[in-house]
Amino acid sequence: MNRYRLRVFSPIRFRAPSAALALAAFAALTTLTACGKKEAPAPVPRPVVAVAAQSDGRLPQATLPGQVEARYSTPLSFRVGGKIVERRVRLGDTVKTGQIVARLDPADASKSAAATRAQLDAAQHQLDYAKQQLDRDRAQAAENLIAPAQLEQTQNAYASALAQRNQAQQQAALSGDQLKYTTLTADHAGVITSEQADTGQNVTAGQPVYNLAWDGDIDVVCDVPESALAALAVGQRANVRLAAVPGKAFAARVRELSPAADPQSRTWRARLTLEAPTPDVRLGMTADVAFAQGSQAAAASSFTIPATALFHDRKEPAVWVVKAPGDTLELRRVEVSHYGERTVTVSRGLAAGERVVWQGVHTVSAGEKVRVIAPLHPEDFAS
Repeated sequence: MNRYRLRVFSPIRFRAPSAALALAAFAALTTLTACGKKEAPAPVPRPVVAVAAQSDGRLPQATLPGQVEARYSTPLSFRVGGKIVERRVRLGDTVKTGQIVARLDPADASKSAAATRAQLDAAQHQLDYAKQQLDRDRAQAAENLIAPAQLEQTQNAYASALAQRNQAQQQAALSGDQLKYTTLTADHAGVITSEQADTGQNVTAGQPVYNLAWDGDIDVVCDVPESALAALAVGQRANVRLAAVPGKAFAARVRELSPAADPQSRTWRARLTLEAPTPDVRLGMTADVAFAQGSQAAAASSFTIPATALFHDRKEPAVWVVKAPGDTLELRRVEVSHYGERTVTVSRGLAAGERVVWQGVHTVSAGEKVRVIAPLHPEDFAS
């Protein structure tokens, strides 16, 4: 019997396409896609408001806060101790020279004055008696009716009585002054700026009861930091503006500059006298003291620009400068010497003629190409 062998055929296997064919197909597809796209148009330069920097020719200004004070201010106090029984003025009252402002209980001082006056009367009687006795003894000595030793004793008694009278006289005057000191009077015309004691309070000699600001010259006091100290000197002029008196500028002159710094604040106290204060200038008002600092060369490199042009480079102030040619932007650090209400004064970092972006500083970036347009109303940014 023949044997037959059966062969089992496996399924048909397909070979994967080669890598070369796959790369060729991808390249063809990419070429077709690229041919279907158009080139992107160049970006339109961003319009920015920019103006060429022009030197204002003014010296850089430094501004310091200050306070209006009287040139002379002294405490009012009794020259003797006692109990206050009357106060005639209050805080803010205006007083005249010699006006009574307060009184102490005069009982003890009155008794002391009466006692010293009685002692003076007794000493005066002793002196009168000694003078009469001396006149008699001198007449009798001229007639040789008494011994010279008796005349000497009479002269000695008279000299002693005279000294006692003089002593009692001075003691009576002192007691009279003590009684007078129980009344406190204003030694200058001015205004009461503070009260330190009240009626019924016992005070010691020299303890302040009031503080009196004298009429007359008015000072503005400010503390000068070390960075601005070199620009101030006695006799230098400055402009003072008061928050309570808007729209007015007062001329002032430096009267006094402290020779040493305060150990805590490390500032120097400066006092400026207002040359022509008006009645609306009152003590205690806050003030802004502005004075020039630097040289004429510094003034030539000083530029006043709108506050809207100020940007920042990290923590430093900066501005956007339009570089030519190409009108591309550069962020440049600057040094600001003065901050105004709507403007800033740049003392370093700019050159005359360089174009500075005034508006839109937060929407641009370094190296960006821009199109410069002029502001519609440049005078709106004037200081």
